[in-house]
Amino acid sequence: MKDLFDRIKDDKGPLGKWSKQAEGYYIFPKLEGNISNRMIFNGKRVVTWSINDYLGLANHPEVIKADGEAAMEHGMAYPMGARMMSGHTKYHEQLEQECAEFVDKDAAYLVNFGYQGMVSAIDALVTKNDVIVYDMDTHACIIDGVRLHAGKRFVYRHNDITSFEKNMQRATRMAEKTGGGILVISEGVFGMRGEQGRLAEIIALKEKYNFRLLVDDAHGFGTLGEGGRGTGFEQGVQDGIDVYFATFAKAMAGIGAFFAGDKDVIQFLQYNMRSQMFAKSLPMAMVKGALKRLDMIRTMPELKDKLWEITNALQNGLRNAGFDLGTTKTCITPVFLKGEIPEAMAMVHDLRENHGIFCSIVVYPVIPKGLIILRLIPTAAHTLEDIEETITAFSAIRSKLESGVYKEIGAKML
Repeated sequence: MKDLFDRIKDDKGPLGKWSKQAEGYYIFPKLEGNISNRMIFNGKRVVTWSINDYLGLANHPEVIKADGEAAMEHGMAYPMGARMMSGHTKYHEQLEQECAEFVDKDAAYLVNFGYQGMVSAIDALVTKNDVIVYDMDTHACIIDGVRLHAGKRFVYRHNDITSFEKNMQRATRMAEKTGGGILVISEGVFGMRGEQGRLAEIIALKEKYNFRLLVDDAHGFGTLGEGGRGTGFEQGVQDGIDVYFATFAKAMAGIGAFFAGDKDVIQFLQYNMRSQMFAKSLPMAMVKGALKRLDMIRTMPELKDKLWEITNALQNGLRNAGFDLGTTKTCITPVFLKGEIPEAMAMVHDLRENHGIFCSIVVYPVIPKGLIILRLIPTAAHTLEDIEETITAFSAIRSKLESGVYKEIGAKML
């Protein structure tokens, strides 16, 4: 019989095996200073493209004032306890009501964290007799929620409606045997590649198949659709989304998330989501801060307008310089390059140290081997000067990558 930890010593996982070379720089990097378009990394000021502060609210004076006043009044402990027991307030109810109205749903339920909430919601919505059908590129919170499911699940190729239909046919046959229902899960915006989920086409198939649709719109909320009301509004199909999810951790630059839908569905989640039933309520400073942020999104359309001005300038500039951005139709800007992990590490080191550009690097196992994504998140706080510097830097590192310079450097890092 082996010691449980023997495996940990021998197999640190696909990312953990790079910890010696990567920790503190490529993995767990330390960005310092106020959240903005330019921050401090490794002692140097860099253009920062890795912060999900889409609307530039993180250090907006009105947001800082609202957060500070709420913290001064309530501290960070109030309310104590879970919502069901002693952690419920009129402000939690107000935030839920305003979120529901904003996304045009009957009711909403506030949760502490998006990841935790999604895992728990999937667990609550289905029984062992039900079938889940989901996009293979969905976020880890959805994958982990699906893993908890004791019944059948089918995964369809990313944004592939033909594959979706084939799996719906399989799911329908299975549900007819078990006497259960079907839950379909997609994202409004897929976070790695920036593609919108094909919600309109999926919803159109409700006439052919009997299913309910859960949409994770973490990156669409605040950035897409009329008034920033999300991907469902962008595609004109919000009514067809049965359970809508959005997080405050992206466009709202805060903490928390919510589910929205019909009153009976939301009430069911309130009484059956274990992650909320047994967790401390979201602190009042976060709740009042979210109310302020939501009000700014509603009343300050110039924030979203500025975000898209920067996004369009960045993406058009990169494409004109010959870079492959895939099929993004959102603010998320992935730059696709070819190379292995050591090359990616050498390239990003050069980018940060010699060009002053900080962006996220995405490699295997998140994406297939041999592919590198430099993932840029434009915000309303960025400038045209930031974009010019970035395109110049990207052109320089592409030349080195293609000429094999980074392959030689990367080999020495192993």
